[in-house]
Amino acid sequence: MTRRRPAYTRYEVLRSFRNWRFGVLTLAFPLVLYLTVAGANGHVRFDGTPFRLYFMTAMATLGTIAAVVSGGAVIAADRAAGWTRQMRITPLKVGAYFRAKVFCGYLRALLTMVLLGLAGTALGVRLSAREWLTVVGLLLVGLVPFAVLGVMLGHLISSDAMAPSVGGIVTLFCLLGGVYGFQIAKSGPMFEVIKGLPSFWLAQAGKAVGGGGGWPAEAWIVLAAWTAALIPLAVLAYRRDTSRV
Repeated sequence: MTRRRPAYTRYEVLRSFRNWRFGVLTLAFPLVLYLTVAGANGHVRFDGTPFRLYFMTAMATLGTIAAVVSGGAVIAADRAAGWTRQMRITPLKVGAYFRAKVFCGYLRALLTMVLLGLAGTALGVRLSAREWLTVVGLLLVGLVPFAVLGVMLGHLISSDAMAPSVGGIVTLFCLLGGVYGFQIAKSGPMFEVIKGLPSFWLAQAGKAVGGGGGWPAEAWIVLAAWTAALIPLAVLAYRRDTSRV
């Protein structure tokens, strides 16, 4: 049993990184967009934060959200191929199966962070070791509800519909969260709705570090609330899906 789990995780890692769509959506697109936009706005500030720092974490938000949510596409493909049915008759436990999926998503997310961090450094972003660790830590924690969302979608949506669904969901979260370098609203009821999205606080990671601190309590409440709401929904989606197998 103990040998099967690492072997299965290795299999999932290799399978994940062989997918060319991963490189386009989670690596190439955010990186090219950052270099293009931030490179031309070196002295601009965004809400008091150097734009290159803000946009670095914003593009990392885009790539990492796509990285973990797209894990649902792998689950949907497993379902379509009958692999989920086969896994149920093996000694591998359900928890180990999903941990491998989430682990792969976080590996993809970390690679995205490293590339954006290198690009930011090349464009003049300067942070201390502690500040870099803080940015990475905030992003990793903020991805938790999106990782759960990916699992849920993988058991709700067919493999054919996953690509447009993931693209649309990621785009919507990022657009409302201010990831693309502008915010739809900065005050009023709409802004209060936007602050209730985890993507908003992910994009604010650079600003939080630039301000000398971390997220406010409101951010942690939002992330905890989304995670607490999505986990039972993901469990329900999994149970309903596997009960039909």
